[in-house]
Amino acid sequence: MKYVEKIFDELGHFKRFQACLYFAAVFQAVACGIHYLASVFLVVTPKFLCGSPDNVTGVLFENHSAGALADIWRHFAPGSGPVVVRTAAGEQWELSQCRRALRINPTDFTYHFAGNKSVQSCAGKFSYDLSEIQQSIVTDWDLVCEKEWLAKFCQPTFMLGVLIGALVFGDIADRLGRRPILMLTSLCQFAFGVGVAFTGDYYTFVVIRFLLAMVSSGYLVVVFVYVTEFTGIKVRTWTSMHVHAAFAMGVMVVALVGHLIRVWWLYQVVLSLCTIPFILVFWKLPETPFYLLAKGRFKEAQELLDQMAHYNGASTPVMVSDLMEPDAAILLDGEAKASNGKMEKKLSILDLFCSWRMAGRTLTVWAVWFIGSLGYYVFSLNSVNLGGNQYVNLFLAGAVELPSYLVGCFAMDRVGRKRTCAPSLLLSGAACMLIIAVPKDFEVLTIILSMMGKFAIAIAFGLIYLYTCELYPTIIRSLAVGSGSMMCRVGSVVAPFCVYLSDVWIHLPQLIVGVLAFAIGVLTLLLPETLGKPLTSTLEEAEALASTPSKKSLQQQAQEMHHSAPLDAKADGLSV
Repeated sequence: MKYVEKIFDELGHFKRFQACLYFAAVFQAVACGIHYLASVFLVVTPKFLCGSPDNVTGVLFENHSAGALADIWRHFAPGSGPVVVRTAAGEQWELSQCRRALRINPTDFTYHFAGNKSVQSCAGKFSYDLSEIQQSIVTDWDLVCEKEWLAKFCQPTFMLGVLIGALVFGDIADRLGRRPILMLTSLCQFAFGVGVAFTGDYYTFVVIRFLLAMVSSGYLVVVFVYVTEFTGIKVRTWTSMHVHAAFAMGVMVVALVGHLIRVWWLYQVVLSLCTIPFILVFWKLPETPFYLLAKGRFKEAQELLDQMAHYNGASTPVMVSDLMEPDAAILLDGEAKASNGKMEKKLSILDLFCSWRMAGRTLTVWAVWFIGSLGYYVFSLNSVNLGGNQYVNLFLAGAVELPSYLVGCFAMDRVGRKRTCAPSLLLSGAACMLIIAVPKDFEVLTIILSMMGKFAIAIAFGLIYLYTCELYPTIIRSLAVGSGSMMCRVGSVVAPFCVYLSDVWIHLPQLIVGVLAFAIGVLTLLLPETLGKPLTSTLEEAEALASTPSKKSLQQQAQEMHHSAPLDAKADGLSV
């Protein structure tokens, strides 16, 4: 089916029909970005101390005094000395974060005390600074001290769900189609998103969030394939990369809603409402023409092509027979059923390794997915050390991605996918190495280099979705993107542990990301270039991408495809 790309030459690469589908499908990607980053404020841990006794009449912290504990929070810093409180009964308590001590027979109410103390546990009672966050799951379920690991366990669990969802739904989309998976995952995303807000205990919260992660990841994987198979070569770079822009907008929405709503369950409900507009229209989304033709559903494919021609104002409709190989046209005359049995062959992840060439390609693509995610989250986690307002910082973390995608789009369309991906990885690796060399006193330069590294890694991270779609044929395209996304989530799970290595050496995370980015950037140079080449439909066509055709063969292929078109058709021109 090498002639399938002719659909866009005849009906338009990105006209009214595709535009409506694209903006509807991509709008839901905003919700994916929201749920991926929502835990930033769901699991936030405010300042806390052991629970204060009743009837407090005085509070001391270092050189500060107050009549109530709430008045001392602005001076208290985690890891500093205890807060001393006095009760109406004359008792004096030293409150720390995970223990408290009762002073024995104090004489004066002073901050320092040299007498005996009775040290006790907090007994599950804590006091929180609610000036910034009014309510989070940490304050509701006291996920501090010996339960602190439960709070930190939330995001790795979510990312584990993302990993599993990417592989499961990518495979199912290749078997059942893109449309039913988009519908199922968006419905479940809304249901689980709202359900998270009304969980009554920590373990139910984690389970529902795990399911939410699976469907969110499933939607994000399949929507990349969906928009790729509905847009032509001329605009495919832009349409694919701007799915990432929608995801980044979701990050900015999280920052805005988090600033306005400081109660976690209400915050979660408001964020989940973003899915409703898509649910109202998703039933109108059609299946992609590539999938219908690959599965031998020619009647449905013809109806879709006629609909596209009508909405795009094409004077001449495209016939399915014009999109098939010459020796495959007999399928339309009665042998579709027999051939369809062959097309329905069970495919698995092993088909990504069907030959040495495809195996090497798959391993390299997976490595790019991994380092893209690892570098992205390592740079993002380090950005919280910039100081200032946490909501502004998160907003900027999403906003900085937008220009990187614009630069990536221009570069991908002019110098190619491979020549954009490899240099961006090398640049991010160079930024990591330069950060190591910068003295501690040059904080501004360190910040600039960190932003440069994230800018570069975002380009590689953004284009690998489209690049993967173009490197693999229709029959395993969703599986390829899904498995790649699985490697991406492995990187996102590893990233926090990589950041923890800064306790061993402050620059160890940058060293790891820098070395990997350099090595994988070099390996990327071995991948075939896909700029201007039509999407492949079979494994044989995908393997042939590695051999660059001569200009003469390209001209012959263009002439062949031109003569196969109806005589009265006005093609926009073939890109190969």
